Amino acid sequence: MVTKSKDLRTGRSVWEQRRAAPVSHKPLNRDIETDVLVIGAGITGAMVADALRDSGLRIAVVDRRGPAKGSSTASTALVLYEIDVPLTKLARKIGQRNAQRAWRRSRLAVDAIKARLYELKVPDIAARDSLYLAGNILDRDGLVREHEARQAVGLASTFFERSELRARFGIARSAALLSYGNLAIDPRKTTIALFNAATARNAAIFCPVDIVNIAAKRSGVTATASNGRRIRCRHLVFATGYEFPKHVPPKGHQIASTWAIATVPQKRRLWPEQCMIWESSDPYLYLRTTPDGRIICGGEDEEWSEETTRDALLPRKTATLQRKLAKLIRGADTTVEFAWTGSFGGSDTGLPTIGRIPRMPNCWVALGYGGNGTTYSRIAADVISSALTGRTDVDADLYAFQTPHAD
Repeated sequence: MVTKSKDLRTGRSVWEQRRAAPVSHKPLNRDIETDVLVIGAGITGAMVADALRDSGLRIAVVDRRGPAKGSSTASTALVLYEIDVPLTKLARKIGQRNAQRAWRRSRLAVDAIKARLYELKVPDIAARDSLYLAGNILDRDGLVREHEARQAVGLASTFFERSELRARFGIARSAALLSYGNLAIDPRKTTIALFNAATARNAAIFCPVDIVNIAAKRSGVTATASNGRRIRCRHLVFATGYEFPKHVPPKGHQIASTWAIATVPQKRRLWPEQCMIWESSDPYLYLRTTPDGRIICGGEDEEWSEETTRDALLPRKTATLQRKLAKLIRGADTTVEFAWTGSFGGSDTGLPTIGRIPRMPNCWVALGYGGNGTTYSRIAADVISSALTGRTDVDADLYAFQTPHAD
């Protein structure tokens, strides 16, 4: 296997309560040739295939499970432009100019996702503001500096003192930042809609297919499946999410564990504006609502990914999330109807790595999504599709294997 198979998620996520629309796919029962082979049929693979829809290139997508059956369905789908690492702290890691570029690009990526999903008429998409609460990473004074840094680069936010925060949102914290124009989605419906758009043009999906060997040369790439069938392509893209390819240097990237719950639909009125809520803390808690009035609450992350231990902690983590939710949102019904746990990736800077794989000609990868998985999937699709069609993405250097120099 070219990626280590992982038990990516356990439990039942809220997105699995309804039947999914079908996605056209077929078994790989013969050798094929294509221009681009995408390994992974989650949201990243879907965005890459969709980004190449007008390129004239033939696209083949393979997955060992099937479309939208991996970690994408475990996502809590708060599509934020705000990066896990605050702008003020990221500037210390990669320089102020690069940090500003990364935050601006994240803002543009969320706008692009919104536009494309509205174009496709994907259901259960909602524009949402986000409320960033003071915590153990940025306290009240740290949020003031963060607010000023965002304002300086044109990223609008509003700063709330304790009394203002309580009056408007009923939340007891020392301070918060309100940011605008983020997105709440159903990740399963989104992935399926993007794949259906791609297969209507120039893409074909094959599954279940487990790729066991890759021979990468300057003249092209040959991928061999476990059944012996071969796929010859000009370019190969690893969109395998948190199953890291064995050929890829993992430096700076980690796999961790996270937990999430979804409550029963709330009978009482939810918090004002139903903005998405998250903390400037480690680990942080985050909340959003669903179209049918449930509260999704996630967090309690741990810096390890051993699956048996992760799964065994689900009852205890569920109880902890319930307790924290009740403390933050007074009067909420914390009765849990869905609870799940899964693996996710992160990086030292909070940024993904997107680019050509060293010493693997014609092979590309995206790694380290952190809390901005869907947003970074869009950036990966933009960077990779630009390269494969002879264009240059102006921000590609931010995400390349060579870490950008601090300015």
